[in-house]
Amino acid sequence: MKRLGVLIVSAAALVAMTQCKSSPPESKESTTVASPVKVTEIPSPAGAGSGEPNLTTGPDGRVYLSWIDTADTVASLKFAVLGENQTWSAEGLIAKGEHWFVNASDYPALIALPDGSLVAEWLADNPEGSEAYNVHLSFSRDGGKTWGKSIIPHRDRSENEHGFASLLATGGGLGVLWLDGNQIKNEEGDMALNYTTISADGKVGKETVLDSRVCECCQTSIAATPDGIIAVYRDRSDKEIRDISVARYSKDGWSKPESLSKDNWMIHGCPINGPSVSTNGAHAAVAWFTAPNDSSQVNVVLSRDGGKTFGAPIRVDNGKPVGRVDIIALESGDAVVSWMEQVPEGTQVRVRQVGSNGMLGEPIIASANTKVKFAGVPRMTLSGKQVVIAWTDGDTPSKVRTAAFMLD
Repeated sequence: MKRLGVLIVSAAALVAMTQCKSSPPESKESTTVASPVKVTEIPSPAGAGSGEPNLTTGPDGRVYLSWIDTADTVASLKFAVLGENQTWSAEGLIAKGEHWFVNASDYPALIALPDGSLVAEWLADNPEGSEAYNVHLSFSRDGGKTWGKSIIPHRDRSENEHGFASLLATGGGLGVLWLDGNQIKNEEGDMALNYTTISADGKVGKETVLDSRVCECCQTSIAATPDGIIAVYRDRSDKEIRDISVARYSKDGWSKPESLSKDNWMIHGCPINGPSVSTNGAHAAVAWFTAPNDSSQVNVVLSRDGGKTFGAPIRVDNGKPVGRVDIIALESGDAVVSWMEQVPEGTQVRVRQVGSNGMLGEPIIASANTKVKFAGVPRMTLSGKQVVIAWTDGDTPSKVRTAAFMLD
């Protein structure tokens, strides 16, 4: 029942992409940028057959892990909470059902709202043999003990793709960003980037098209700024340039999207490799994968004005990146970035700190000696000075693993 959907670039092509000509970035490592000293694996509550992990930190600092379990005959979305003793709680069930769209690159989400409510997101309504599916959301008002009837945030109910959603807690409820295939008919047409709001009582707000032509299956990302919202995604030009673009929301509404990466990466197919954005006060950080002129790299840009402007790109990989990035903006203006790096033994999850001055900390291997699922997307979250990271291992059956490290 596990279907991969529209993976326009094959897994073999993705492997080849990471092996194209590329050299490590010129070293900017400096002892002035702190690096995590020790990564400690935390025994995961997820069992065999688990995957698609995600992490979030609630307003009270509690860390939540969510994942998909496919060990049963139907898919289940589960979650756990990290305790003060660095152990996960017993797993809780959010939802389960048939005809779910389970995809290593389009993972579910769970966030905690300021009022204590939890909101979960997953993909369903995927009939056998179809590439159509919908985004589903569900609220819990009692800490995850019970969950309400699911809500579909998008107006379009046609048999098309709706996914790669990003959730954001807002003052009045929830913001939802997703890829919407309502313009696609008979496999022809463009994927759009849409946004809407969900009120605290579950009412769906106005739907806005931010960009009517974007990359078909790259992850989206969204974060709050002092003036509103910043959204980043992989765009798609008429000439098949698939660089990263940014759109901003303020009291005047959504801005016209503009190019952020300006890599001029021409690729005739979706690389399934979206960007990540994080904010911390006026500090913002964006990470992304790109491969212009067959040169694979992971870059980071930093902002001191809430994402209105960004500095020059900083390359952070070690020469053979797969991408699958995540990033955390720190209060200091520094950032912590994660990505997947190809090595002779397989794939590793790597993490390093990026200084606000552009200096790089030493890269560390967050996945230790475990195998890492090539198509998965490692996820991070920050609670206090501790970074928690989750990934899917490459064993058969797969299993979600988690680890943590402290920042200086």
